Amino acid sequence: MNQIINLRKEIESRYNLIQIIEEKTKDALNQLPEGRIKIKKRDQDTNYYLVVGDNKEKWLKKDNKELIESLIQKNYLQKVNRAAEKEIEKLKQVLKTYPKTVAEEVYEHLPKERKMFVKPIFPTDDQFRERWESQTYPVKPVKEGMPVFKTLKGDLVKSKSEVLIADRLFANGIPYKYECPLNVGGVIIHPDFTILRMSDRKILYLEHCGKVGDAEYAEDMVSRANRYSLAGIMQGDSLFFTFETSKTPLDTEVIDKMIGNCFR
Repeated sequence: MNQIINLRKEIESRYNLIQIIEEKTKDALNQLPEGRIKIKKRDQDTNYYLVVGDNKEKWLKKDNKELIESLIQKNYLQKVNRAAEKEIEKLKQVLKTYPKTVAEEVYEHLPKERKMFVKPIFPTDDQFRERWESQTYPVKPVKEGMPVFKTLKGDLVKSKSEVLIADRLFANGIPYKYECPLNVGGVIIHPDFTILRMSDRKILYLEHCGKVGDAEYAEDMVSRANRYSLAGIMQGDSLFFTFETSKTPLDTEVIDKMIGNCFR
């Protein structure tokens, strides 16, 4: 899905969020006392006054902290509520005038008799995915004597845990490449999984840390993680990790959570 379509969804999401904020502040305001607080400063002293009805001011002692706090909170909520109401009106106008079909979607709305003759300016998701998956890359050689395991997709991976990850990605329709070379800070490395997130067509990287209990292996993974970060590939944004030790195996539920929350 392209960025313009995402923008429309983000506007709708923002509209729904602001409606919730407007309703919550309105409910909270109904629970607060009447009046407002006026603050006056004299030299180093700060004095608080209660203003009600006819704008008469009543000085409040410091032991009226609860009332002062409630009315200052009330003023804050009133400002939030007014800002939310204004934004709701603007977002309503945007959503009302936003085109139902954006440029990237024109091809999808064509009848099949026309599609077969059209070369779309913007590739569809299927076309984009097919093009990405069809790009070949040099396969990292397997060291002699090292076991390999075949995935459902047909890749040869180096551990049973990587089979689990690959097969969960494949079963959920997540496009991926295994050990596709990547230049990180001038050094070619091979991320375990390079993933194409179709919702925004963003490239993600998943590293499986399969021997965290091994000190030398852990040191290498720390250096690798730092190299990613220094190259601008940040954890939680485009870089993800799974972990296991000899006592704690890889949890497939963790993979499924990542797929549902991060890779779609």
